[in-house]
Amino acid sequence: QVQLVESGGGLAQPGGSLRLSCAASGRTFSNYAMGWFRQAPGKEREFVAALTWNGVNTYYADSVKGRFTISRDNAKNTVYLQMNSLKPEDTAVYYCAASAKGSRWPLQRTSTYDYWGQGTRVTVSS
Repeated sequence: QVQLVESGGGLAQPGGSLRLSCAASGRTFSNYAMGWFRQAPGKEREFVAALTWNGVNTYYADSVKGRFTISRDNAKNTVYLQMNSLKPEDTAVYYCAASAKGSRWPLQRTSTYDYWGQGTRVTVSS
């Protein structure tokens, strides 16, 4: 079992920045690929970013590429999402997720993940 707790959400102005953190506890964090997803009101949960257990390979949704950066610190059992140049359409609840499935499972899919956090709300508004 892995417990995931997100933090760092809040209100940001368009063009501003936020840094989300996801702290993991339980089993060995470095065994898991990690992802960030988001869900806006009335919409389905969508992929934002993901990275492999060692952080070597990263993946981004087209909508955030060049603006968001995912990273991890396995010594701190934490994954981060640095969000820059925020837009109103980035407003959503952001969830981190952990996957113990093998590399053949696409990290862009929600079904790849075994554990989910409770989410942190991000609002981008002037």
